[in-house]
Amino acid sequence: METKVTGKIIIVGDNIDTDQIYPGRFLAITDPKEIGSHCLCGVDEAIAPNFPQGGIVVAGRNFGCGSSREHAPISLLNMGASAVLADSFARIFFRNSINLGLLPIICKGIKDKVKEGQTLTLDIEAGTVTIEETGEVLQCERLGDQAMKILEAGGIKPMMRNRFGK
Repeated sequence: METKVTGKIIIVGDNIDTDQIYPGRFLAITDPKEIGSHCLCGVDEAIAPNFPQGGIVVAGRNFGCGSSREHAPISLLNMGASAVLADSFARIFFRNSINLGLLPIICKGIKDKVKEGQTLTLDIEAGTVTIEETGEVLQCERLGDQAMKILEAGGIKPMMRNRFGK
């Protein structure tokens, strides 16, 4: 896993729940590309088709609240998101994201300091986010060692396969 992630951003609000991230009516879909094409359609149907590959989702408080549906981080990954930066996350979404290989970073106040379409560089080791257009550097929370090991392996399943030999 790269220690720095750079991408253009989209901004969503507070209390974005898992049904807004990936609505239940799409749960029977198994094709990863199609799953990604419906990501965040509960917020705005235009997000997924226009999302920049490797982009970063910026959110307010309580991102991923609602059900414990793993489809939410799966859809973000398949939409092309490299990370989600938010004021706070619902606990189970945060853990599901790590287990599935999606980078969730708590960065208090970020939604109010950035503008749609800007480019951010996240330095995971330093715990900072740089707004490329202005040079402003924001502090964010660093992930723990175990979360980083899981993310570096690409998720909990790949980590366990590597550890136990299949």
